[in-house]
Amino acid sequence: MYRCCIFDLDGTLLNTTHALLRSTNLTLERLGLSCLTMDQIMKIVGDGYKTQMERALKLAGDEELTHYQDALRIYMEVFSENCMYQVAPYEGIPELLRFLKESRIRTAVFSNKPHGQTVRNIEGIFGMKIFDVIQGQTEEIPKKPDPTGVFEILKKLKAEPEECLYFGDTNTDMRTGANAGVDTAGVLWGFRGREELEAFHPRYLIQRPEDAIPIIQAH
Repeated sequence: MYRCCIFDLDGTLLNTTHALLRSTNLTLERLGLSCLTMDQIMKIVGDGYKTQMERALKLAGDEELTHYQDALRIYMEVFSENCMYQVAPYEGIPELLRFLKESRIRTAVFSNKPHGQTVRNIEGIFGMKIFDVIQGQTEEIPKKPDPTGVFEILKKLKAEPEECLYFGDTNTDMRTGANAGVDTAGVLWGFRGREELEAFHPRYLIQRPEDAIPIIQAH
């Protein structure tokens, strides 16, 4: 059995699309630019808010990124106020986390979302005692797919890479797992599709959170 599980946040544990779309569009509106659709937001998130806003500006017509610095400042203001907007766990996630807790498997969150908002999302939805480690984007931890955050989490959990299963919903997550040398599970309920995940050869592809339980038990 795996000794620890590390989860991406957006699109893996929590459906945060409404908060991301609202914060991005409020930022674009303040800059006098057109808003994005839900389909567009799902394709540009996952690599940190700076990359997200760069992609959003280009989609909104600012190809030269003339508003980039203003967009970063405004987005962080807006997102701080809206990071919990209509955020909810995916169906089956609470039950999976309960199984891990009861099985004494240690758990962590590793997100490219800013650290403060990562903590607010996780503790606001799941409480303060579900996860052993919560790690969002900071100056000290490079953003995914750099594996540094995974290594730091493993140290805190006192686990080896071969004892860990990493869950994520994007190519960034699949590359993070590969770079860290941990088994990776691509989840099919998140922001991206099967084709994107399969291209990066995760060890597992799972359709529903409960599908992870026999995988964890069999390892």
